[in-house]
Amino acid sequence: MKRILPLLILFTPLFSIGQFTAIPDANFEQALIDQGHDTGTPDGEVLTANISGLTFLDVSSNLIGNLSGIQDFTALTFLDCSGNNLTSLDVSSNNALTYLVCYSNQLTSLDISNNTALTLLSVSNNQIISLDLSNNTFLTDLYCEYNQLTSLDVSNNTVLIRLHCFFNQLECLNIKNGNNNNMIIFLADANPNLTCIEVDDVAWSTANWTVAGGGIDAGVSFSTDCNNACSSVGIAEYSNQPRKLIRILDLLGRETTFKPNTPLIYQYDDGSVEKVMEVW
Repeated sequence: MKRILPLLILFTPLFSIGQFTAIPDANFEQALIDQGHDTGTPDGEVLTANISGLTFLDVSSNLIGNLSGIQDFTALTFLDCSGNNLTSLDVSSNNALTYLVCYSNQLTSLDISNNTALTLLSVSNNQIISLDLSNNTFLTDLYCEYNQLTSLDVSNNTVLIRLHCFFNQLECLNIKNGNNNNMIIFLADANPNLTCIEVDDVAWSTANWTVAGGGIDAGVSFSTDCNNACSSVGIAEYSNQPRKLIRILDLLGRETTFKPNTPLIYQYDDGSVEKVMEVW
C-alpha cells in the first residue's frame, strides 16, 4: 500500500482535468450559461464535454458578434444564431446540421460546402453576395431574401420545395432541378436585373409562377436555357457503384417510412436523390 498510494495521489488530478473550448464572445458564453451548458460568469471557455453532444442550439438575438467555438458542437443538427451581429460564420465542422438559421446578421459570405445534410437554410437579411449550394442536395427549404446575390443556382437541389430569393440583385436564376412541379413556395420578385429564369418546363412555370401571384417581376420570362452564368450544364451522372438508401422523405421534405402508392423522395449516401412511387 505504501508504494501504491503515492501513485494514486500522483495520477488523481489527471482524471479531473477536462478539455475546454474557447468561447471568446462573452455574449455567446452567457447564452450557454443561461441554457445550463456552462456555469458561473463568462471566463472565455466552456467544458467541451458539455457541448460536444448537443444536437439543438438556439442562441438567437443575443448580440453575439463572434461564434468561435461552434466548431466543437459537432453533434448539432439544429443551429439558430439569427438576430445577432455576426460578420462571419464557420460551420465547416458541424457536418450533422440539417437546420441552419442565421438570418438578420451582417454576413457577407457563407460556406456550407461541408454541410451536406442540410435540409433547411435561412440566411435572409444579410449582405451575402454569393451562395454555393451545389453540395446541399438534401435541401428542401431555402430562404435567402434581402441579400446582395447576383446569381443563384439551385439546379443540384433536386428536392427543393420552398424558395425565397426576392429582394436581391439577381441577374441569373437557375431552378432547373427536375422538381419544379413539387414546389410549394417560389418567390423571386424584386430582382430588377432578372429577365430570364431557367426552369424545367416553360409552360408549367408560366402558368404557375406569375406576376399577379407575386412570384416574379413584370418582364421576367422562363426558359430551359437562359444562356447565362447560371445555365444548366446537365444533370450530373452518378456512378454505377452500389449506393445505400439513407433517408426517405415525403414531398414536403419530412422524413417518413415507406408507403405504397405514395410519391416519396429517396436520398442515397452518394448524394443522389430520386422520386419514387411503388404501386401495389
